[in-house]
Amino acid sequence: MEHDEAVLPPLGRSTTRSDLVAASIKSAILSGRLRPDEVLVERRIADQLGVSKTPVREALIALTSSGLLTVTRNRGVAVRRLGPEDVLHVYEMRMLIEPWAAAQVAAAGTFDALEARRALDEAARFVEADDHAGLSLANRRFHRCIYSTCANELVVRSLDDLQDLTALGTVSLLWERWPTWRAEFDEHHEILAAVQERRAADVEELVRGHIQRSITRLRDQQARAAAG
Repeated sequence: MEHDEAVLPPLGRSTTRSDLVAASIKSAILSGRLRPDEVLVERRIADQLGVSKTPVREALIALTSSGLLTVTRNRGVAVRRLGPEDVLHVYEMRMLIEPWAAAQVAAAGTFDALEARRALDEAARFVEADDHAGLSLANRRFHRCIYSTCANELVVRSLDDLQDLTALGTVSLLWERWPTWRAEFDEHHEILAAVQERRAADVEELVRGHIQRSITRLRDQQARAAAG
């Protein structure tokens, strides 16, 4: 029997109730409404969102897998607290794949310039308002615009998780120690211009430098701590 490929078309990704719950929890974490070390209780979340405990449990499992939540000693879950070494590891992972992905997008010309400009406009307002939580989320949206149309879906999914951890670490640790948000905002404008002009090599260099500056600060701090 011959099989017609059209008989079973690819399934699209559905938005399940657990997806919606996970999105709500993630938004609360990345905006700072849920703080690091805060314990999340299934029943309380279910009551707040008007859902059963099952999608909440599934959402908590997914967010634990992505790294935003961590298992507590009594087998509950809490918002993850990132230390300097954790954040360093996140940036090191980003360094391995994000410059390449951004360059691929620039070369292919698949970039959504309008959405990136909107993210930068939002970031500008948050910079002026000194709203670090809002700025971190706007920065996350900008970075996602840079890499999200990369043809390698594995890279995109990995970077999505890394950007969530970056947003968490930026507000709770990096910006408390190094007030670099205005310099980073200017660097985003440089990256945007290079992507729009499809200067793939420049995009890769700019994104690499953008990430490297945070790595350097974190490694310098490690060295000072080790020296006593």
